[in-house]
Amino acid sequence: MTGPGFVRKNNLLEKVVASRLFWLFFLVAGFTYPIYRSLNRILPPELPIIAHVPDFTLISENGTPFGSKDLKGRIYLANFVFTRCPSVCPKMLTEIEKIQKRVKGTGQKVAIVTFTVDPDFDKPNVLFELARKRKANPYVWTFLTGENKDEMFKLYRDGFKVGVEHDPKNLMDIAHSEKIVLVDGNNRVRGYYAFEEHSINKLMIDVGLLINRPSTKE
Repeated sequence: MTGPGFVRKNNLLEKVVASRLFWLFFLVAGFTYPIYRSLNRILPPELPIIAHVPDFTLISENGTPFGSKDLKGRIYLANFVFTRCPSVCPKMLTEIEKIQKRVKGTGQKVAIVTFTVDPDFDKPNVLFELARKRKANPYVWTFLTGENKDEMFKLYRDGFKVGVEHDPKNLMDIAHSEKIVLVDGNNRVRGYYAFEEHSINKLMIDVGLLINRPSTKE
């Protein structure tokens, strides 16, 4: 019933909403909850240290020495191909092109290093043409060859812990790793990733972890 003499009483909810204390509590909670969540967020565990890559110096596509000293302090993604590869290498390089675009925003924190498994043929000039074809940013993506194939293969096997085999009876038959190797700024292997979408997405997440939370492990 309403009328000139009727005074409507606010219900409990209306009283609470009209209270200054309610709005003060609401504002405090709204600001503090995100802070509480960020402080109490459970971070993923550190990536394992799988291997230590020994110091190395090889030859870049520009014909200049390039090696672990040049990569010191930078995360890098190592991959292994050869220009005469008739099967998987073109697909792998196409995926590396995509990765190059994805790490663009990291500045000089992340590098990509493509090692040839056919240094007898993949001389610097050959790799230079490959770099141009793949639109490689020279500040990010480097192609490496060398003069001593045995030493290079030893580096791949013992340092990066990836397989590589060259059949002397068939120069085009080179079995090599089809993985991307994630190496941190201290030349330590932290993970292996396939050239598949879900695995590359995991690689990007792990790159972010290494950038934002330097490892405390030795």
